[in-house]
Amino acid sequence: MADCAPPGWHNVTPRLVVRDARKLVTFLRDAFGASGAYEIGRPTVLQIGDSIVMISDTSARRATHALLYLYVDDADAVYDRALAAGATSIEAPVDTPYGDRRAMITDPCGNDWQIATYRAE
Repeated sequence: MADCAPPGWHNVTPRLVVRDARKLVTFLRDAFGASGAYEIGRPTVLQIGDSIVMISDTSARRATHALLYLYVDDADAVYDRALAAGATSIEAPVDTPYGDRRAMITDPCGNDWQIATYRAE
């Protein structure tokens, strides 16, 4: 199964179905530095770090909400950028007992993101 995905893709790829995919794509680019452009009539494919996320508008599918865990170099800075880009805070950055510095936000389309910086114990 390891080699069955297209080059550059992982076996599991998040796909978010939202009521305003263009809005979410803009948010992900502004807040998380995602690369890729909104696609009309097909899923948008964004790259965030080494991961691919697919974004789709509602049409044939109903909106879904997800909880995603995102590792970044600086959780505090990305948390601040996410709020400036329209996110709502769930939890300000804190140091967790398992070593991550982590914050939580809700994006403008209702998905929750845990934004973390790994700190070796």
